[in-house]
Amino acid sequence: MDSRAASGPAVVELHRVCVDREGERVLEDVDLVVHRGDFLGIIGPNGAGKTTLLRVILGLVRPSRGSVRLFGSDLRSFRGWSRVGYVPQRSMPYEGRLPATVREVVLSGRVGRVGMGRRFTKSDEEAAERALGIVGMERYRDRPVARLSAGQQQRVQIARALATEPELLILDEPTVGVDVEAQEQFYGLLHRLNREGVTLVLVSHDIGVVAREVTRLACLNRRLFFHGSPQEALRSGALEQLYPEGSWLVAHRH
Repeated sequence: MDSRAASGPAVVELHRVCVDREGERVLEDVDLVVHRGDFLGIIGPNGAGKTTLLRVILGLVRPSRGSVRLFGSDLRSFRGWSRVGYVPQRSMPYEGRLPATVREVVLSGRVGRVGMGRRFTKSDEEAAERALGIVGMERYRDRPVARLSAGQQQRVQIARALATEPELLILDEPTVGVDVEAQEQFYGLLHRLNREGVTLVLVSHDIGVVAREVTRLACLNRRLFFHGSPQEALRSGALEQLYPEGSWLVAHRH
């Protein structure tokens, strides 16, 4: 473990976490610690349990065994969800019939703070505007989200998560359907957020890109095979163990 990752307090702690689904073990004895300031990428083949792992951290899936802690508190009693932002997997673009504007979508990220059915305050609106500014989408605030490009829509989703003013941002396959230029801008944004103190946990299928961008890498295929620097993952043979067919080599040569 590098000194940078070990220098901050633990934000996420998983100890011997197992998840069973319909009689099948999806995650087995996962031990993982994410420190404040980390930019962690989680990679693994399809069906490896990556999204399930994120959902465990978010309290959306209850482990069959093991413990989870966020910011030092047991997940079962954790109440600081405003400290956590989540960008879920983007399964399809917004359809044309969705009337919501960019501002409305981003402002909806404040619901967790104000409560369902309550009016947004001036401070909520200011938080939404700050989030739009961070992702460079403030001039699109009144545009229907359905009229944006895939890359712009993804920025709106990140702004929605940032509107909660999180200390931990969790992203599940955030670049699916986003072109190469938009991906470069997207990772530039994530690096800026990370430098400003946001801890990042990112799941991606794009092995080569993730290995170049993150500061920490976790290799998962039901079990956690590796957790360390991307450079050490290459030296240790962790990627060959995770992808024995060698497909990661093609991605990493770019």
